[in-house]
Amino acid sequence: MAKKHTGRCACGAITFEFDTDPGFVADCYCLDCQRASGGTMATFMGVPVDDFVLLSGAPKAYHYIANSGLPLERNFCPNCGSRVFTSNLGAFPGMVFVMLGSLDRPDRVKPMLEMFTRRRQPWQHEQTKEMNLPQFTDMPH
Repeated sequence: MAKKHTGRCACGAITFEFDTDPGFVADCYCLDCQRASGGTMATFMGVPVDDFVLLSGAPKAYHYIANSGLPLERNFCPNCGSRVFTSNLGAFPGMVFVMLGSLDRPDRVKPMLEMFTRRRQPWQHEQTKEMNLPQFTDMPH
């Protein structure tokens, strides 16, 4: 039986599923996320690695040390370049962070907090004020 949440890259080569309703969904404005997304932030959710199932495809992992000093791997489709999930985060063992845009039904999930807001672009303050989310200038603890 299919799991509750499904997702894919833009070309459909990589597909995945999981059941967990995310308890951590963040809009992140750190410079790493800005560069990786090509935008002003990234939205992602935490999913236990033992619930995350890669159904098809072979994502390419880019391993590096983030500004936090901890390792991580950003996984993307080698065909279309879509960033799909992040794994092996030094600060969050046992978790996979799925990109909101890779979900088939992103409307089922909404951000719960904003982090690294000190890196948010000045013109975004008015846009995000309406959401009334908890704000963290750095990594939430």
